[in-house]
Order: sequence, then C-alpha cells, then structure tokens
Amino acid sequence: MNHTKQELEASMLQAEIEILMNERQSLLKTTGAAAVFIANLDCRKLPEGNYEAAEMLSNCLNDLSEETLQDALNKAKEDWL
Repeated sequence: MNHTKQELEASMLQAEIEILMNERQSLLKTTGAAAVFIANLDCRKLPEGNYEAAEMLSNCLNDLSEETLQDALNKAKEDWL
C-alpha cells in the first residue's frame, strides 16, 4: 500500500509540474508580447496619462534576467510569426 501512495504522490506532483510548465509558457508568451510592444512604442504618440503604466511595464521587463527575456521573446516570435 505504501508503494501505491508513493505512486499517487508522484503522479500528483507530475501533474502539478505540468500545470506550472504550461503557466510558464503562457507567462513567457505574454512577457514577450509586452517586450515587443514596448520596443515598438513611440512614446511621442503615447497619451500623457499612459506614461506611468508604460514606464512600469518597461521597468518590469528590464528587471528580468537576460535569459528569461530572451526565452520570452523567442516564445512570442514562435507563436506569432
């Protein structure tokens, strides 16, 4: 019976890992899209009331590790090109 309990726990853990990996892919896709948006944004045409939000998003993207940002850009490229 102990063996079955371990198998069940391993199966539940595997399912949770799969959920987290799917969530990571979704977050990478969103982050990549945000990075592309910011990179292509012409701040001269941005309504003044949106400066703070654009800066917040830009700062969040800048805080990412280079590897994570590259993964995000690759994911966005793969999904939209």
